[in-house]
Amino acid sequence: MSNNKFEKAAFAGGCFWCMVKPFKEWEGIQDVVSGYMGGHVENPTYDDVKRGDSGHLEVVEITFDPTLFSYEQLLEVYWQQIDPTDAGGQFQDRGHSYTTAIFYYNDEQRQIAEKSKENLSSSGKFSNPIVTPIRAAETFHIAEDYHQDYYLKEKDHYIEDREKSGRDEFITEYWK
Repeated sequence: MSNNKFEKAAFAGGCFWCMVKPFKEWEGIQDVVSGYMGGHVENPTYDDVKRGDSGHLEVVEITFDPTLFSYEQLLEVYWQQIDPTDAGGQFQDRGHSYTTAIFYYNDEQRQIAEKSKENLSSSGKFSNPIVTPIRAAETFHIAEDYHQDYYLKEKDHYIEDREKSGRDEFITEYWK
């Protein structure tokens, strides 16, 4: 039984197009929205963020019911979508706006994220250090409408882009 007390989580994992679907299809996830966070430009556009001078990262903001899908479970899904050892971007998408980050909304999320990162670091799964920062959430700026649920709206382009990225090969090598 759900208590209808939804929480927010935000993750940067490279191109936000590839970060929506892995979260969207779980019970307890109310919504996954593409957007921008962490920069200094008010009301950034996709062009501002892609140019790399806004300071923002591409992120997904997730609204979830923690009684059905916990923050710990969100983190498990998150780690399995990214290369947490790459400080220069993700897969074919390079530059600051495509780097990884966990944005926490409260101290409990911060503590859980830090423990999760420590566990991944000590697991031996990666030979290089885990460089994904854990940062306080800032204002979330919703991305333009054409970016929302891109994997559904532009299925062929999404599949083509994802295949070229190398993300799936990485996920298979490290997580399957």
